[in-house]
Amino acid sequence: MKLHRSTKKIRTYELRSVLFIACLFFLLLNGRFQDSSQKDIPRKISDSNFIEELLKAEPEKFQSVFQNSGEYKVQIIYTQIDRDKKNIPHFTQYNFHLDPATYFYPASMVKLPAAALALEKINSLREKGVDKFSRLKIDSAWKCQTKMEFDSTAENGYPSVAHFIKRMLLTSDDEAYNRMFSFVGMEFLNRRMQEMGYANTRITHSFDVNCLGELARHTNPFIFYDKSGKEIYRQPMLVCEKKYPPPFGEIKIGKGYLDSKNKLVNQPKDFTYLNCMTLQEVHDMLLSVIFPASVPEDKRFKLTGDDYSFLRKYLSMYPRESDFPKYDSKKYWDSYKKYFLYGDSKDSITNKNIRIFNIVGQSHGFLSDAAYIVDFENKTEFMLAATIYVNSDGILNDGKYEYNEIGFPFLANLGRTIYEYEKKRKRENIPDLSEFQLKY
Repeated sequence: MKLHRSTKKIRTYELRSVLFIACLFFLLLNGRFQDSSQKDIPRKISDSNFIEELLKAEPEKFQSVFQNSGEYKVQIIYTQIDRDKKNIPHFTQYNFHLDPATYFYPASMVKLPAAALALEKINSLREKGVDKFSRLKIDSAWKCQTKMEFDSTAENGYPSVAHFIKRMLLTSDDEAYNRMFSFVGMEFLNRRMQEMGYANTRITHSFDVNCLGELARHTNPFIFYDKSGKEIYRQPMLVCEKKYPPPFGEIKIGKGYLDSKNKLVNQPKDFTYLNCMTLQEVHDMLLSVIFPASVPEDKRFKLTGDDYSFLRKYLSMYPRESDFPKYDSKKYWDSYKKYFLYGDSKDSITNKNIRIFNIVGQSHGFLSDAAYIVDFENKTEFMLAATIYVNSDGILNDGKYEYNEIGFPFLANLGRTIYEYEKKRKRENIPDLSEFQLKY
């Protein structure tokens, strides 16, 4: 039977389509299909084994983790920064076991987008006279909600978006995050993440155990006041009607967990509907805060220059440098949320030339950090993000995790190893880092 010429063309087109899809599937299986967020920021992505080779050179620090890298679910991003003659940064990214489909629980890392979007939402209210320092009152209008009119940790005794963000970034304060999650609202938060290209980020709950699931869809009412105490804006309770399906389907981890009654359940813990972010997306969100001009406009937060300075200050400040709140250094030591370089020690950080602008996560055995690290004396800067899972018995919610034995030493050593390499790395142009020398 002789085929018509147009039929031949159709068959040829179908064959090419099948081959194209097969090639994409092959690339995905082999880890060569990059997370979409990597494409938007101008950078080089290196496929070399550079990180692995660097860490293998120090087996006394990393061998035990390398031998069980699958069990520890280790992922690492190391980004070199080279400045041109105009001091514009250019990025080269190196990865180790980076896989957007390998879930890690982000825990407090969600506080970075929550803080940035709270500022973004405040900026939309400027015409009403509201800013991030405006005094506010939080009301209740739904089952699990609680009111808040005063804040004894603030200098003026009143809550404000600025003070919540400060608390959130300085010591990873959960209550402050819960309040900002409610102010921003689930729908606005997730819509902006999608608009900015963070396709695998989904933030659907606060850390208030009494307001999980469907209850988290209702926000508290917020009332803002001017300096004289006059009400200038009222945000009523908002209800999120939209559903946010898990980007990676069903996610179950471990071999058992303790339930709310402290009873052992002999099956994996279900993370399917918990918060989700990939390491690449956390890294890129931080990069957009540190280097907004290097990020495409549609991938930036809608913030002012003062907002960026505000975020950088509290991402890098030590708790002891704060007067309001005033923190007990025995409870909140310098490295309380500085896992790279210092995470394995509670001693005071005495090197005044190094600053770490970062966001961390610690929960359910997952320990994670994403940081911009700068050394003003040695004119060194780089970005580093990593996550590790330390739960040898496979039971979740039992509080028995190897954070101190394995997690913190691994991240601290990782930071020190990359830092020592960066100090020796030759740069064509010496960077001007003065914009990151802040007053604390």
